[in-house]
Amino acid sequence: MPAFASDAAPAATVDPAAESASEVVTGLTHVGPAMFVIALACALLLTLLFRASASHVAKLVTARIGKRRIRRILRQKSREVLEDFILPGAYGGLTKIDHAILTSGGIICIQTKHYNGVVFGGPDEPQWTNVDGIRRRKFLNPMIQNEGRTRALQKAVPKVPVANLVVFTGSVQFTSPLEKNVIHVRDLNSYIAKFVFGPCKIKDWDAVWLTVNAAVLTDEETRKDLSAQLSFS
Repeated sequence: MPAFASDAAPAATVDPAAESASEVVTGLTHVGPAMFVIALACALLLTLLFRASASHVAKLVTARIGKRRIRRILRQKSREVLEDFILPGAYGGLTKIDHAILTSGGIICIQTKHYNGVVFGGPDEPQWTNVDGIRRRKFLNPMIQNEGRTRALQKAVPKVPVANLVVFTGSVQFTSPLEKNVIHVRDLNSYIAKFVFGPCKIKDWDAVWLTVNAAVLTDEETRKDLSAQLSFS
């Protein structure tokens, strides 16, 4: 009698190990793209953070270089130079002056600004705007800002002419003609020369400079008060 059971195709068997491997592979195919997207996002974030940090460091370095350039020019023109010093404010409080130089034509009170890109702003506008690539920021009109510092210095030596000068460093361009007392650092030499070689308006150099130095506040408590004043404002 025929053995029908022997003619039938053997029943398929499922290997448990293969089934388990299939599940594992399937799981990884789902996890793989997600991990790739996360890794890509992290890489982009790190790149942006690195670029921002590198840009910030580069700005600090170039600003320091610009300030050293100003310092070098001033010291070539006069021995009487002060930097980063504090005076009583003209209207109360305290004020910090970036640079001051004594020349035969009087004292020049200098504020330094370091920017790249384009600067928009007029002499009477309270704020100016800097556009550097995609970054856009506002800052106080440096002419007005330095006018208060100039008056504080004038208060210390009322009989001596004190000029308000703003010096920009960096690769900066301006959208409108500058005032005569707003210059780029490359023009600082020629600007000071007008005071050095102009009519002498200082009768007693030593007395003037001693008076200025006597008005400078150097104690640590004053510096703390200035920091508190700046953070409050």
